[in-house]
Amino acid sequence: MSLHKLSQLPFQIDDKEFDIPQVDTPPTLESILNEPEDEDEPFVLEDTCLLNTENMDTHSCETSSLASSDSGDRTHLKRKRPMETNSTVHGSVLRHSILKGISAQIVSAADKVDAGLPTAITVSNVIAVGTSHGLALVFDHNQALRLCLGTTATGAEYGAVSALSINHDCTRLLCGFAKGQITMWDLANGKLLRTITDAHPPGTAILHVKFTDNPTLAICNDSGGSVFELSFRRVMGMRTCESRCLFSGSKGEVCCVEPLHAALELKDHPITQYCLLAMASLTKILVIGLKPSLKVWMTFPYGKTDPASVPQLAWQFVAVQKAVNPILAFCRGDTVHFLLVKKDESGTIHVIKQRQLSLNSDLISLAWINSRTLVVMDSSEKVHVVDRPSQEELEVLDLSEVQLVYNSSHFKSLATGGNVSQALVISFQMILFFSQQSVHIMTLRNWRERVDHLLKQEKFLEALSLAWSFHEGTAKAVLGLFGDPAKRKGLVADKMVEILFQYVDRSIKKCPEQGKIQVMEQHFQDMVPVMVDYCLLLQRTDLLFGQIYSRLLENSVAKGVFLESLEPYILSERIGCPTAPVMRDLLAYFQENGMMESVENCLVHMDITNLDIQQVVQMCWENQLYDAMIYVFNSGMNDYITPMEVQCNCVCVCCSTSICSSLADEQVVMGNKLLVYISCCLAGRAYPIGDIPEDLVPLVKNQVFEFLIRLHSAEASQDEEVYPYIHTLLHFDTREFLNVLALTFEDFKNDKQALEYQQRIVDILLKVMVDNPDFTPSQVGCLFTFLARQLAKPDNSLFVNRKLFDQVLEYLSSPDDDSRHTERQQVLLELLQVGGVHFYVIICEFMYEKKHLYDKIIDCYLKDPLRKEEIFNYIHNILSMPGYSAEEKRSVWDKTLLHVQELVTTDPAKSAELVAVHFTNEVHQIISNLQVTDSFSFSLFPREILHPQPLLRSGPDLHEQLVGLLCRFSPQQVIDFLKTSQDYRLEETIQIVQQHQLHEAKAFLLEKKGDIQGAFQVLLQVRENRNYSLIVQYTVAVLAQFSAMFITESSLFLSVLKEFTMQVLNSMSSFIALPAIIHRILQDPVYGTGKLAEIQGLILGMLDTFNYEQTLLETTTSLLNHDLHWSLSHLRAAVSRGLHPRQDHCNICLQQYRRRQEGEDEIIIFSCGHLYHCQCLQRKEQGVAGLGHHSWSCYKCTSSQGRRSTDQNTMETGRGRSASLAQVSQMYKLNVEKKWEIDPFFPSAQITVYVRNALIKHIQRTTVT
Repeated sequence: MSLHKLSQLPFQIDDKEFDIPQVDTPPTLESILNEPEDEDEPFVLEDTCLLNTENMDTHSCETSSLASSDSGDRTHLKRKRPMETNSTVHGSVLRHSILKGISAQIVSAADKVDAGLPTAITVSNVIAVGTSHGLALVFDHNQALRLCLGTTATGAEYGAVSALSINHDCTRLLCGFAKGQITMWDLANGKLLRTITDAHPPGTAILHVKFTDNPTLAICNDSGGSVFELSFRRVMGMRTCESRCLFSGSKGEVCCVEPLHAALELKDHPITQYCLLAMASLTKILVIGLKPSLKVWMTFPYGKTDPASVPQLAWQFVAVQKAVNPILAFCRGDTVHFLLVKKDESGTIHVIKQRQLSLNSDLISLAWINSRTLVVMDSSEKVHVVDRPSQEELEVLDLSEVQLVYNSSHFKSLATGGNVSQALVISFQMILFFSQQSVHIMTLRNWRERVDHLLKQEKFLEALSLAWSFHEGTAKAVLGLFGDPAKRKGLVADKMVEILFQYVDRSIKKCPEQGKIQVMEQHFQDMVPVMVDYCLLLQRTDLLFGQIYSRLLENSVAKGVFLESLEPYILSERIGCPTAPVMRDLLAYFQENGMMESVENCLVHMDITNLDIQQVVQMCWENQLYDAMIYVFNSGMNDYITPMEVQCNCVCVCCSTSICSSLADEQVVMGNKLLVYISCCLAGRAYPIGDIPEDLVPLVKNQVFEFLIRLHSAEASQDEEVYPYIHTLLHFDTREFLNVLALTFEDFKNDKQALEYQQRIVDILLKVMVDNPDFTPSQVGCLFTFLARQLAKPDNSLFVNRKLFDQVLEYLSSPDDDSRHTERQQVLLELLQVGGVHFYVIICEFMYEKKHLYDKIIDCYLKDPLRKEEIFNYIHNILSMPGYSAEEKRSVWDKTLLHVQELVTTDPAKSAELVAVHFTNEVHQIISNLQVTDSFSFSLFPREILHPQPLLRSGPDLHEQLVGLLCRFSPQQVIDFLKTSQDYRLEETIQIVQQHQLHEAKAFLLEKKGDIQGAFQVLLQVRENRNYSLIVQYTVAVLAQFSAMFITESSLFLSVLKEFTMQVLNSMSSFIALPAIIHRILQDPVYGTGKLAEIQGLILGMLDTFNYEQTLLETTTSLLNHDLHWSLSHLRAAVSRGLHPRQDHCNICLQQYRRRQEGEDEIIIFSCGHLYHCQCLQRKEQGVAGLGHHSWSCYKCTSSQGRRSTDQNTMETGRGRSASLAQVSQMYKLNVEKKWEIDPFFPSAQITVYVRNALIKHIQRTTVT
């Protein structure tokens, strides 16, 4: 039937079922294909290597629509192409076996009931096989025949079974026949439910019939290339089937259809609601949605392909980027394409093209075995198992001898040259296919079977490689290892250990017993590294050095090969430290075979703490393995200095100036190693490899520095030079040793101790090398170059004296020395570039000094910002020290006078001191010159000369000039200067401050002159400018000083202070009694007329202030009395406590006080326990006279504190007033005759009472105040 005729037929669609509105004209496929797309999103290629999901095989209902084998020519399907080999070990992925029970019953049925040959097969919970005589045989999972559906009579009418399909719950079976009929069977009882004869045009065979996930919908594809939707209904007990044409063969024959099936766990997936259907024609692929309305989602043209190739389709849900979505795999020819269907958050459906898979074979069948693995069959009847993410071919099985059943007679198109239906049926990771007399099954092997399959073939290496891929989770098509990764690794590791034991036994048994030793060695060299590798991968060194090594000890060759094979693993640090027996055998084996270099290489990569350190050290000494020795001392004992001392002593023996050039090669190597070792220690690196632990780095650096700057070695002889180690290293290789120090100094920034070591080492280098005939000029030149580079650093903190710096500059700029000319020139340029102006002016100063141009040096100081303040000392030394001619001093004097303004700007105080000493007669001229400038610093210059202690005697005019400068540049300092200086004239100074409108200063001068009223009038002028705070401040100050005048002449002030009476009177209350203030206010005519309301607040505030101060005074008095009582009680307790002297003799004359019987000398005991004769203490002037008594202090204690600075002594003296109480109160004057017969309460009568009285008077004075 043509597409035009089909378009005239109304579609019978249940509106309630599909929930779609009624339309007048139903859509046709042409209108559907011509509909505009909702979205024009192009295909996007994605990298599918990210796919990783568990087994999510959907419930498969694929049909093998196979007919008899007597039709069609298959020669065009036998084209063979070369296959690419893959070196990755995957083992045997599929297990191929024959279902003997089903095969036998099919043959029996053909013989007994004339069932015919098998033509179609499908699998679900049961296996259904269609025959050429129209029967459908249903078998259970035990291969027992459950049902035989149909009869041979029906077969004669309908023809052979060409297609089968089972629904998702395994209750219905659809059978399609060669003559176009379709039957539906109940699999529970074998009852025929429907016979459909009008679903498609008559005379066309059913190629495919397939249930969808909707139990009421199925799809059929006939040999005319048309596709129909079958809708099953049951109304009033009657079962019906309605057919709708989805695609007409007149538009291009569809030869393959595939509905999307979802597993139970994916039934709620957002894509399943659309009931997707993929159709493959000879020109393109179509994906349509059957629900909720018919819609074409995507069309994909093949492009140029072989017309003889048959398209194939397969759906699978796959995890892509953490989301599970369906992927459609389709192929035609040798390329498999993948289309990802997904729904985004907005509800838009996207169909995205994924990375395609290319094979070198024509594909005739395609199926998913799980979400990552595809099974395809090519035209040469080879089954390829392919991992889709990696596109690796896992296995190839040849089925050419099976004699698969083909069919092409039912497909009408002759352009394809024939057709093959799907030869493979997939369900639950099983692949079913059949030949003429047998049914075959291929299943995925689990991981253990795949490994054992290789072991049976004695492919141990492949078995280990495959097992390791299982262990790491990189294997493909894995079955039986899903779950916790840790459990998976443990399970596989046990299996690998088992394989290793078998491999070791096989290597021992298969070893040739006779023949050359090289053959045996080669045998074990091929075997042993495999054992070591996999033991290390499994982190089972206990197994390697235990059972495996014990097994290899049975063969001496195997033992030697094993020990030799450990070296590369130790060097790569894959083996930290073997066990003690293995290590002992390893060292013995290497020593016997003269492989000491290997011993050293291995030792420096091992954990020494697990070895016999004494044995290892002895071996290193005997064989001169210095690298190993250093490593043992460093790692085993944290000793970094002993190896340095030993090597340095060995080098020192031969490093003298006479034979240094004739050192042996071994000594040169040792010396170079020593330099590298020192460099590593100072850089925090371990020698010869690794790093020093972070907590030991500062300690090691300090130890190395202390080692270098040692004055003498541990076993020094009498004629040994000082700093022997630095001497040795300098004689060995001066330049390299200095390079080591230079690299070390690069890391010194904020480390104060390291900078101190740096300065110390530089000082030692200068002391050792400069003016030492043992070192050549070239070596000294290396030192100078080294120093210049250090000084050229921007953050240089190195100090060298000026004389030495001049020597360095002289060496660098010497034109007579041609040695290392380029390097010296480069260093000099570095000094200039890095040091900038500083080093430039130093070099100029060096040149000027050579030519005695001392006045030019002043310019150098002024241009150097780092040494600008040193110019004052330089000028003072030139002008005051002998050794310079009068002309040189005069030139410096003139230059200084010329730059006096710059000097004042640099430091006014030092400039004033310099002028006062050397330019006394030019002071007025200098100050006059400064008055024309506009800089504040110039105003400080005369002030430094005149204030606070004048540096020279001067007249009042100089002081008045200073006042003028202060008025210009620092008005706020004028009053302070006027208060402290007395050498200015009042009238002239008043005119100066008036000229600059400094009213406060003028008021001060008028007050000083005695004109109080004039001063107040000046402040009244300020009042006009509303500067009330200044008036109030000054008024209060005047009232404080002239309160009597206020009492007598208050009318003058009260008339002025009305606007701020409150503030003034509150301030006056601190100096004038409150009754006097109130009395004067009431006598004032302004407030005496009954206007007390204006001052009511003032009076109440005064009363509140009085109450507050009275309460404060009472509280303070109470606290002081309580404090006094507490202090006196503790004072009595302190002075009443007995003292015990430390010795029985005087700490000055060292004589025992008991032996001095002449006279009644007094002794004094201090709280510190020291005892003195009173006369001895008086001779040492340790008593402080005051108020008729002495305040004693301990001579010994004060002597021990004599090293403190004067400031600290001053502070202690200041504290003495508060501390003397405790010292004196605990001091006793004892009579020698009474000795130790002292009543505990008697000494209170001899306590120095003046301290207590002084304290009481002080407290009383404070209380009264």
